[in-house]
Amino acid sequence: MTRLVDRIARIMPSHGVLATEAGKRVVLGVAVITGAGMLAAAIAGGAVLAIAGATGTLQDATVHSMLLGMLGGAIVLVVSFLLLPLVGRFAGIASDVRLLELSNPGSPLLRDLMTAAPGTYSHSIMTGSLAERAALEIGANGLLARVGAYYHDIGKSVRPNFFVENQAGVGNPHDIASPAQSAFVITAHVRDGAELAAKGNLPPEVVDIIRQHHGTSLVTCFYEKARKGDGAVLEADFRYDGERPTTREAALVMLADVAEAAARAVHDPSQERLLSTVRRVADGKVADGQLVDSNLSEADIDRTVRVYARMLASVYHTRIEYPEDAEARRS
Repeated sequence: MTRLVDRIARIMPSHGVLATEAGKRVVLGVAVITGAGMLAAAIAGGAVLAIAGATGTLQDATVHSMLLGMLGGAIVLVVSFLLLPLVGRFAGIASDVRLLELSNPGSPLLRDLMTAAPGTYSHSIMTGSLAERAALEIGANGLLARVGAYYHDIGKSVRPNFFVENQAGVGNPHDIASPAQSAFVITAHVRDGAELAAKGNLPPEVVDIIRQHHGTSLVTCFYEKARKGDGAVLEADFRYDGERPTTREAALVMLADVAEAAARAVHDPSQERLLSTVRRVADGKVADGQLVDSNLSEADIDRTVRVYARMLASVYHTRIEYPEDAEARRS
């Protein structure tokens, strides 16, 4: 059965999604349901035939009953395929089928994010790749981590220009806002994301990742800016009012989020520098108490840091300078 599932997962045209472990579980589920429906049809038909043979009443009516029994099994099979996705959607169950559906870039919330905040969308896709790889490394749910990362910043589509990754070619509104106002807008994207997720009927596990991906972290940039001004500053006013991660998947998304953002700012990135950067931001989350409820062990965190650094190094590595570019720079 496992060998058959592997073969089906590889040949089905799903852009490689079904080649993942989650895809194989979906194919296996389909195979089980199909087999159950066929078995029910065979048992129903066989039972009618056996009763008719034992009683000596084998005739046209018996054949008709046998066909009806087999038809009933086929109907059960079809209805099961039709109802299972609907049950998962309306009951808010994070089944593999539902999560694979949500990973489609054409889903409404991801399409809106891509249009309104393309920089955030690109960041979310990379964050998803990081979180999924680390989840598979430590035995967590890779598909849930990836999908949760895809949606973790959907709240930024409400006010995209307040986030640096979407400010190419436009002014920075934080230049004319007070630190307190800036912090309020920045932290609001978690609340906005949770509201959009609720309206989009996302599974509770994904909504939890949206709520928890910043935990109660400090918005350091604007907190430090406020401290340089006049008047008293309360640290609590510059912290996210969300929840600390309560699952390994939510914690992995939190770490992937800050690791990917920090890696973009590394000058002349090498694997050593990226490893140092990722470890620094991860240690910061640990020291701030953000991971105490996540069930991540120290070994899990260490393996996650190494996975993130290795993957980020493959993306943000130093580029080879082309001869014409070097000549133009010298001139």
